[in-house]
Amino acid sequence: MKKNEVPQDKSNLESANFKELCYAVDENGEYTTVNSTGWDPKTIALDNAIEEINARVADAKNRVQNNQTSPIEYYMELHKMDINILASYVGIWKWRVKRHFKPSVFKKLSNKILQKYADIFEVSVEQLKKLEHGN
Repeated sequence: MKKNEVPQDKSNLESANFKELCYAVDENGEYTTVNSTGWDPKTIALDNAIEEINARVADAKNRVQNNQTSPIEYYMELHKMDINILASYVGIWKWRVKRHFKPSVFKKLSNKILQKYADIFEVSVEQLKKLEHGN
């Protein structure tokens, strides 16, 4: 693609003052880099992915408020993690992390384990527990 043909469509990247670095051919036939604010197909895919993430976060929060899961699952979704990533960050087996999603198990967790989760999610232990009450 030629330098002057690099897409500059409106996107989420533009509103956040981000630009995507693309390679293009300049007037001399040499490869060069060009900033792009977006490309419609990529923007649509990005918007769909963000929509899905937001829905998963809202669902997890609702499930916490209905005492169906623990705040750990909510924060995991909020931070765009999955169980494998979270388990590796906290240094706890995946099956134990899943078990910590159970509200009855979460309530019995030691402060040491809660602190591991709080550190990963960059919240205090109290903030981690507070969501349990629907905040």
